[in-house]
Amino acid sequence: MSKTDLSKIDVHCHYIPDFYRDALIANGHSRPDGIWGIPEWSEEGALAAMDKIGVAKAYLSISSPGVHFGDDTAARDLARQVNEEGARLARTHRDRFGFFASTPLPDIEGTLAEIAYAFDVLGASGVVFETNFDGMYLGNEHLEPVYAELDRRNAVLFLHPTSPAAPCTGHAPELPYPRPMLEFFFDTTRTVTDLVLSGVFERYPNIEVIVPHAGAALPILASRVDVIGARMAGKEGQDPMRNALRQLHFDLAGMPMPELLPALLSVADPSHLHYGSDLPFTPLPEVEAWAERLGSASVPGDGDIRKLLLANSEALLSRNR
Repeated sequence: MSKTDLSKIDVHCHYIPDFYRDALIANGHSRPDGIWGIPEWSEEGALAAMDKIGVAKAYLSISSPGVHFGDDTAARDLARQVNEEGARLARTHRDRFGFFASTPLPDIEGTLAEIAYAFDVLGASGVVFETNFDGMYLGNEHLEPVYAELDRRNAVLFLHPTSPAAPCTGHAPELPYPRPMLEFFFDTTRTVTDLVLSGVFERYPNIEVIVPHAGAALPILASRVDVIGARMAGKEGQDPMRNALRQLHFDLAGMPMPELLPALLSVADPSHLHYGSDLPFTPLPEVEAWAERLGSASVPGDGDIRKLLLANSEALLSRNR
């Protein structure tokens, strides 16, 4: 594929360095979130896959379950290691890779230090947060110092789903399916709702948040949140979720057609949509098939979703350069 064919920017793409794979296995995550196993990944393979699906640049991030496995010191060390590797990839392939930095949340002190290092030394393009950190959802007041720092930096915050915490699943038996199939969507919906109703977006308007997988179940639940949740949060009649959905950014990783994208377009700003492959956790043949299907989607304006997605990502990810 020639350079002129590379017409996508991928905001939802993962890297799995060997040392991170080893850390997952050592901490009991050889099948993270109940999937079949840790997929293969290499620098060369990632570039080849990007060429095949027409991705000019991918913004790499560490996927679920992140870097914190119960020990703050170990989490700080692993966050630093994956971020330095992300920075190396971005330096080596400056036109092809950027990265979203991992943090050792729920360790606040360590996270603030890592944010400063990732942005000021490593040149991170943003940060990635799991949808919950050991049961702490993202509207929790414990995170206020972190949001204040991200707001000060006009940072991009990429959300990535993870398995729901035990207090949310309760005592019901777990379904015998990989959690990305359903639970990732529910956990994304849960944490964004918590962010909205707790007022995080109102207090920290300079953070640009990317919600994964076409908004999960948020588009179809917006009215319920704006009636039931808003009443409980003292925001009755303010439509906090519907207003937030016009401000948030969304990647289209996964299977956005035919159901998800039309639902998302009913509540989101089309200029806030972005391409996402979810490589290597989504196998390359599936990524190719969904990318081709997405290319025929109808969107407001000139109707060419490929040009729309490219322009959207260029605008978002170049704003702090």
